[in-house]
Amino acid sequence: MLVEMQEYENSLKYYRDLKNVTDTAHEEGKIVGIHENKITVATAMLENGEPIEKIMRFTGLTREEIENLRNNKS
Repeated sequence: MLVEMQEYENSLKYYRDLKNVTDTAHEEGKIVGIHENKITVATAMLENGEPIEKIMRFTGLTREEIENLRNNKS
């Protein structure tokens, strides 16, 4: 019975570790996706001649990030 209990505990630990890894990866993926969307919106706004202050307000990106987008498109 002791061996079975230890195997169960090991199995449970493995499951929890795996779940934590997948949950973390999922959250990180969401963050990356949100940031990529902000970049897409900022790029479109730059192409439409919107001022940097407005882009900052709508996307939450920093002035430096937006200026880097502008410089990379040139």
